[in-house]
Amino acid sequence: MPNRYETELSELASTYTAAMSADISSLASAIAAASESSIIAVGSGGSYTVASLLCSLHERYTGRVSRASTPLELISNPTLASASPVFLISSEGKNPDITEALRRARTLSARTIHVLTNRAKSPLATCAKEVGNVTVHNFELEKKDGYLATNSLLLDCVLFARAYSDLDGEPDALPPSLHDLTLGDQTLGDWLQSTHPFLESLASRQALIIVFSPLIRSVGIDLESKLSEAALMHCQLADIRSFAHGRHLWLAERPHDCAILALVEPSLTSLWTAMKAELPAQVPMAEMSFAGVRPRDQIAGIIGAMHLIQILSGFAGRDPGKPNVPQFGRAIHYLDLPKFIPSTVTPEDRGESAKFAVLGAQWPSVKRKGYMRRALEQFEADLFGQSFRSIVFDYDGTLSSSGSVDAPPSQPILDQLRRLVEGGVFVGIASGRGGSIQELIAQYLPDIAEKIHLGLYNGGWIAPANIAPTKDEEVSEFLSHVLRIVGRLKTLGVPIAEIKPTQPYQVSIRLSSGCKPEDIWLVIADSLRQAGLTFGSVVKSKHSVDVLAPGIGKSRLIAHLIEKFAVDPYEILAVGDQGAWPGNDAALLEHRFSLSVDEPSRRLDRGWKLAPSEKRDVDATLWYLDQIKVDESGRFHVGPFSQGGTH
Repeated sequence: MPNRYETELSELASTYTAAMSADISSLASAIAAASESSIIAVGSGGSYTVASLLCSLHERYTGRVSRASTPLELISNPTLASASPVFLISSEGKNPDITEALRRARTLSARTIHVLTNRAKSPLATCAKEVGNVTVHNFELEKKDGYLATNSLLLDCVLFARAYSDLDGEPDALPPSLHDLTLGDQTLGDWLQSTHPFLESLASRQALIIVFSPLIRSVGIDLESKLSEAALMHCQLADIRSFAHGRHLWLAERPHDCAILALVEPSLTSLWTAMKAELPAQVPMAEMSFAGVRPRDQIAGIIGAMHLIQILSGFAGRDPGKPNVPQFGRAIHYLDLPKFIPSTVTPEDRGESAKFAVLGAQWPSVKRKGYMRRALEQFEADLFGQSFRSIVFDYDGTLSSSGSVDAPPSQPILDQLRRLVEGGVFVGIASGRGGSIQELIAQYLPDIAEKIHLGLYNGGWIAPANIAPTKDEEVSEFLSHVLRIVGRLKTLGVPIAEIKPTQPYQVSIRLSSGCKPEDIWLVIADSLRQAGLTFGSVVKSKHSVDVLAPGIGKSRLIAHLIEKFAVDPYEILAVGDQGAWPGNDAALLEHRFSLSVDEPSRRLDRGWKLAPSEKRDVDATLWYLDQIKVDESGRFHVGPFSQGGTH
């Protein structure tokens, strides 16, 4: 009767088929959006193998150096996530390390976080919902793995391999059936059969040295993980040349205790052949030869490694899928990490670093910070001493997540807007989008919509939120020229997903997933320059580039509130996320009293990001609003801010 591990391996073929038919559109979009960045992939145990494969694929297809990390690496150094998208991988989602890593990454700096799991209901999924602004990709696994990751590991590896292959235009890169996978010119079954004499010899020894090509590192990582976690034998893992730098002494000192398994692909076959000829003949050696480093080759290697463990454990009379786990093992696995690893203390930085960054002044060029600190202190003194009657928000990335194009603001944001309006504050919302925002505000705040003033199409259309935008028959000749130019760019292959004109206000250019808006902004602005048109009205958000007609800008909403309610300009506070030109909130954060929730203005007397560095976008907006008190006259003061806050 097959043991637990053998039963799991017998199900790999059906798991592979399920992975090949799963809908991976969301996962592919996440990868495309990260294609211009390095990524951090986090996992432990079998999920670390998946993380390693993910980074290998990302480097191969995008050329971006990426890093597979354990949860503890991210917990100990959450700044790893400060500039890179993070993918956290956990099959069951109940590993306390991965949950704590998610909390630290989300709290202490990560911008984009994705979770891949095979259980919709788990502590990790619950945590993702609690911390917010995390995308969960759940691919349900019907049966639970045993002690060692098998089916969950294969499922997740195939999903990532499919996503990269599909994005690269190779939808048939993986065969439809697991049985069509090969190792070099051998079927998996034939290769395993050829390894039996080697494995039988290995079973009587104490250590296996695995040498590998760096391009197929994930296969070696999985072998080492399974050999160690199942306590089958000691395993040493090194790339082929690292082995030559001293690790070979094991063969000289303990030739009867060791064996070598080489994971070799074509680019290093000659090198390994030359090295192997020099090694002691009494040391058993075997090879796992790959036809290449394509996704299908690496998937075949991972499956081959799983079956190799099965054969080796059979010689040892062990079931690696159901070992006798000691009580102390469970105890150390489920330790309460926050109790023993204190949160990383955020440096005393009230916004200077963000200002330095938009000015291009980075370490190590920044030596003297006194001037910047004095500018900050002056801004805070002016801001905290001012009384306000009105507040104007950007929408995407400020009141609503920039990735949630058609989603309403969260309930805490809706509650804060209601508090401001009912307190007598004049509230405005400026956005590059149009009627969809009006519909959302009218739907979710129907009783106060008439008191919220909108500046849609980047301030082109201004009215209370209870009034739907109407079509203007006027046509901007400038925008007509822009349409022709941008249409030609799309035809030439510039990654433009959609061109949406709204005459006479703007042309909005939605970008394909994965492009950097600043790069496409430069292409569009230069094309306008070549045509003799002004490019000063070209602005960017986190997902689009907008070309505005002359005279259009979000600051028009501020001017409208000043005129309509006789508000002094200094009594208006502006809040946005893209404050440095050509960001689409640059005009908004040019206002004398303004705050950023992400990228500040380059001016030192306004547009500062005073929220803690780990809080961005909607979280930063809530942090500001939590500390704003409205008095009975409809006026409010800002700060002094506490670095705590409730969100």
